[in-house]
Amino acid sequence: MGSKTTVCTAIPYVNSTPHIGNILTTLSGDITARYFRMRGQDVWFQVGTDENGLKIKEAAEKQGADPMEFVAGIAGRFESIFRSMGMAPDDFVRTTSERHIRATQAMFKTLLDAGHIYEGTYEGWYDVSTETFFKEEELVDGKSPDGNEVRWVSEKNYFFRLSAFEQPLLEAYETGRLKVVPATRQNEVLSFIKQGLRDACISRANPGWGVEVPGDPSRVIYVWFDAVINYITTTGYPEPGWEQYWPPAVQWIGKDILTRFHATMWPAMLMGCGYEFAPVIAAHAWILLGSGEKISKSKGNVIEPLDLRDQLAERANVSPEIAVDAIRYLLTAGMGYENDTTFTYEDFDRRYNSDLANDLGNALNRSLSMAHKFCGGVVPDAAIEQEVLDAVAAARAGYESAMEGYRLEQAASAAIGLIRFLNKYIDTRAPWALAKNADPALPAVVRSMLFAVRTAEGLVAPYMPVASAMIAAQLGVPPLMDWTMIGADESLPAGTVLGQPQPIFPRLEVAKPAPKEKTEAPKPEPKKKTMEEAPSVIEFADFAKVQFRVGRVVEAEEVPGSQKLLKLQVSLGDEQRQILAGIKKSYQPVDMIGRQVIVVANLKPAKLMGLESQGMLLAADGPDGAAILLQPEAEAPDGTSVH
Repeated sequence: MGSKTTVCTAIPYVNSTPHIGNILTTLSGDITARYFRMRGQDVWFQVGTDENGLKIKEAAEKQGADPMEFVAGIAGRFESIFRSMGMAPDDFVRTTSERHIRATQAMFKTLLDAGHIYEGTYEGWYDVSTETFFKEEELVDGKSPDGNEVRWVSEKNYFFRLSAFEQPLLEAYETGRLKVVPATRQNEVLSFIKQGLRDACISRANPGWGVEVPGDPSRVIYVWFDAVINYITTTGYPEPGWEQYWPPAVQWIGKDILTRFHATMWPAMLMGCGYEFAPVIAAHAWILLGSGEKISKSKGNVIEPLDLRDQLAERANVSPEIAVDAIRYLLTAGMGYENDTTFTYEDFDRRYNSDLANDLGNALNRSLSMAHKFCGGVVPDAAIEQEVLDAVAAARAGYESAMEGYRLEQAASAAIGLIRFLNKYIDTRAPWALAKNADPALPAVVRSMLFAVRTAEGLVAPYMPVASAMIAAQLGVPPLMDWTMIGADESLPAGTVLGQPQPIFPRLEVAKPAPKEKTEAPKPEPKKKTMEEAPSVIEFADFAKVQFRVGRVVEAEEVPGSQKLLKLQVSLGDEQRQILAGIKKSYQPVDMIGRQVIVVANLKPAKLMGLESQGMLLAADGPDGAAILLQPEAEAPDGTSVH
């Protein structure tokens, strides 16, 4: 194993605009690399672009562009998007670069000299769209299995003796020297290999684009043979010292390029050269659109990452960097392995609200607000409760196990699971009640809450590096970068001065699906009564229609630009509501945390300052127009009906 922990990611074609499917592989590699660095490993993280192949040349010609200028422009966009989405690769490999040409030709010659490459004549079908050769029996209704048009090719070419590696590959998988994650994908690979491997055609007649076969400029190396070599190009191969970066710890790819190329031909090529291969190939599934369609550059139905970032930043009123963190988390926390995932804006918004605004934001705001209210804004000098220590240890262990198996969605679940535990812990231990009763357990409970937030900050760091640093700043400590400090008592020392709670992920109004066309003209709305028309006396039946419930404020913040409003997240026991209340003159946000209030629960939602309010608080009129909130004389279960 090399002295560096190398993380490889599949390189996308540069034939069109990057989309969220393109960044999923690279993003997975970035999260993995960040985690390895937290574990103290010396990491080399590689990304790049695939710029050879006939379809690239044809795409450039279709636009009347010089192929080299065409690929340079798109490669630049890919690199810019990768970095704009918070990825920090150590190397960006382009397959048109001189170093890659040198590495490709060196490996070709090594295999040729070893007798694994020979000359022959190829006759068969070729799919230009996927740059793949197919047998007659593999075609479906005269097209490739992907539904693309194919061309008949008959030409003298070079072949790689892939058939000679059938048994060595099976042995590598059966002994565990080579593994595909998830196991269902490995089963697909084994099934493919056991059907019998045939020698692979690895060159084409030179169209004026591609890596020339060493010693035979009439031929270029087949794009898939050339493209996979990029992983070793980044090491400096074949120059001395490249071995320190090889083999990689993991190779991240999408499922569509797994079986034929990355899990079969590439390890066979390495075997033929006498080199080691990555022990793990992590293959994620596709992101589909809500219609069930695969996102496709050729179809033009793409969702561009930076567009998604800018839309989210505007809608949530957050910085582009925080919008990027949210997208990084949401794409990988919901990433499919066995099955494809479906992207809709509605689902995206709901999970943003659930995981980030409600769970993470709520836990941070509640913990800090109560530490300021009950403990003077410093970390109490008290022992962390065992219940929290156990939850932290379980979250860390679950996270480590998930990352060991490269299951990013499970690691994210372990992190957000700790946050959900914390919110329940706060509800159960009820610091506001402890404070009211002068209970000596209060300092321990508050420190336990802050400690859980600190641990969660470290767990989410590989996914959301900017947001985690903001959490650390509000806790008054540097970001957690050392994995040994995750769950350590000294990660949040007693006496640490805490910052003021600042919302990181404001709630979103969930995107609504496009309405269906109506076949009937809408009925006119009934005339609304004005306040002057409202009766001064009502029947009991009218009063009985109003639903009053006991709520508890779990999160509070000012509404930017408003002199009167506070935005509250209010728990009604079985649900949580966002309520905007004009009480800013009388109450500070920190004063509202944990307070019980009386809510008009069946009031029609209204828009105030562009935000939705899902209820109303009952308050009496105080002097000078101040509000005096009504609340139960004694604690009542959240959600209790008021009669």
